[in-house]
Amino acid sequence: MRARKVLVVTLAVLLAATTTAGAATTTSRPGQGRFDRPQHGFAPASTTLREGGPGDAGLDQRPIRDAEQFLKSWTEPDASGHPHFSGAVGLLAHDGVVVDRYSVGGAVRYADAKGTELPLAQQVPMHDDTIFDLASISKLFTSIAALQLADQGKLEVNAPVVRYLPEFGVQGKQDVTIEQLLTHTSGFDADPSPSLWEGYPDIPSRRAAVLGSPLKNAPGSTYLYSDLNMLTLGFVIEKLAGKPLDQVVHDSITAPLGMADTGYNPPADKLGRVAATEYESDPPRGLVRGQVHDENAWSLGGVAGHAGVFSTAGDLAVLCQTILNGGSYHGHRILRPDTVEKMLTNYNARFPDDAHGLGFELDQPWYMGALSSPVTAGHTGFTGTTLVIDPESRSFALLLTNRVHPTRDWGSINTARQVWATSLAKAMAVRPVVGLDAWYAAPDNDATVTLSTPPLSSRSGSLRASFHAFVDTEGPSDPLQLEASTDGVNWQRVPLHATGPGAPAGTVTSLSGHGHRAWWQVSADVPAAAVTTLRWRYTTDPNYTGRGISLDGVKVTERGRTVLDGERNPAELTSSGWQLSTR
Repeated sequence: MRARKVLVVTLAVLLAATTTAGAATTTSRPGQGRFDRPQHGFAPASTTLREGGPGDAGLDQRPIRDAEQFLKSWTEPDASGHPHFSGAVGLLAHDGVVVDRYSVGGAVRYADAKGTELPLAQQVPMHDDTIFDLASISKLFTSIAALQLADQGKLEVNAPVVRYLPEFGVQGKQDVTIEQLLTHTSGFDADPSPSLWEGYPDIPSRRAAVLGSPLKNAPGSTYLYSDLNMLTLGFVIEKLAGKPLDQVVHDSITAPLGMADTGYNPPADKLGRVAATEYESDPPRGLVRGQVHDENAWSLGGVAGHAGVFSTAGDLAVLCQTILNGGSYHGHRILRPDTVEKMLTNYNARFPDDAHGLGFELDQPWYMGALSSPVTAGHTGFTGTTLVIDPESRSFALLLTNRVHPTRDWGSINTARQVWATSLAKAMAVRPVVGLDAWYAAPDNDATVTLSTPPLSSRSGSLRASFHAFVDTEGPSDPLQLEASTDGVNWQRVPLHATGPGAPAGTVTSLSGHGHRAWWQVSADVPAAAVTTLRWRYTTDPNYTGRGISLDGVKVTERGRTVLDGERNPAELTSSGWQLSTR
């Protein structure tokens, strides 16, 4: 036994030395490469992006490579006879390092709405610098432009819109504020009705229709995502800046940040790099490429507050790092740090599933995957684009697809969005609290995994279980439970008490949650029985998962006597879906 102890200690020392040596060459900050070391505050304003691999940022490359293969599989036909999307460009970055760029499939692939593939010579493959129609990610540019005006003292976020656009004050809208436009709580219906492109003859009448749109709900009473909010905000920006929205975005955002491939209505000399979107017959536009896909933005000349921006993954990476830096990049500040904080602060607490900052959506697992947390910010676009910024790990994930090429009817790509973002979360480490490894489980949707003890004898009928738990799940619908059984057939939940950042208060029967990113110390008094089997059961529902759950330092005692020590003797535990992991 003494020899075994010496060996374990020696291995631990060697591992620590190796980790320390590695940190000296690849880790610049204590939280780099760690999912269990959330960062606080912004990254240094001097942080600029550099190219590297996962190892350069202390990340495990395996989850990222698996996600690449998933994206590749979704560009290939499935049982439906067609792929989920024509092509994709993905980019992942952590702590200032671009750890992955991946392009797959076709930027131009189909000749018609039926999905007839073009001859190979006429197809255009995806490349890292392919230019995409961002669709609603354009709303972030509008939001930033508005907040820049607020920084300059030209716009008050709490002010009513009518202060800046008096003609807006019809149909009961006199109390709608700029903040409500930014947080989609104005009361507007989802879209203009009728559509701008089919209901009005020219751009002036379409602009007037936006300003004259009625409310569906009382201002501030409801969250309802609406393009009318950002269309209106775009007009406010133009009024206060004295120039068109596309020029404002260029002069105040893309030019200072060096985003040369970002803007509205791509020039003809860049058309060869633009990903195609839909083949449209109503309106009869044919294959849409190089013009904005959104019909209402198209009817306004391609420049609108809700859609119209085209960009590349590389340019968007600069914008993401600018947010992580608190509004500055490469010596150019576009927003004050306190303004960026407002973009990352939830103004919609009264609408729990619709967290929203001033411009950014927050904490949306349906596309943020395991990167989701109360401060994780992002946005998606109808054309198949996704942007996720995770300040707690100083990371971001970009997935740009042309999923509407050749038709919008081929289904949702939300699973791909989740997989891509989650790969970055899983690439970061959750280090064991005790010893060299911990039990880790990250099941797919609609699954159950268990970790069980052998039957444990009790002299007094009173056992106490203790363990460390790192819990990152979708929420209460994906619980971790400790259960006890005297016959191995019938199980009852064992009440738990957890302590640590984000831990539930009091006694609970399950553990769940995401965003706290900290280990909890958990204890439980097991119901009295002569012989008891314990099992940890983690169950997921059909939708969304977090990074997963880690258990460490599992121990069962009886009045101070050790009955089971899972750390010293992990073979005593029977796993179904759990594995020992050093990270």
